[in-house]
Amino acid sequence: MELTKELITDFIKKNQIELSPTQSKMSLPIINRIFKKMSAGLKFSGIKIERNCICDGHHRYIASLFSNFPIERLPGIISPSVATIDWESVEFEYEDWDTPAKIKLLNEQDAVFNKISIEKIIDLLK
Repeated sequence: MELTKELITDFIKKNQIELSPTQSKMSLPIINRIFKKMSAGLKFSGIKIERNCICDGHHRYIASLFSNFPIERLPGIISPSVATIDWESVEFEYEDWDTPAKIKLLNEQDAVFNKISIEKIIDLLK
């Protein structure tokens, strides 16, 4: 399953989402890579929150909602200048913000963190 902008925005409209974003844009390719890994049972580090607002981990949070993956919540700090945003105003972009080198690095880190081969990670993403 591929998560699309329409699928995510429809989900947002129909569901009460517990945590609020502090980021106005998100990358669909990043969400989809994380979603595929979570759906296969790979573990991820927790997201950081303060006052029910996401400080770090927006992409992991959305992916966790679609994969029913329990993601740990860790304390974070939000700068007083950062405003929370309504989920319905978040833009989901089709642009991949990660370079091929960063994707390779993240896949290698996920393989080590989950004690599986990099080949299994690459197969999950196909």
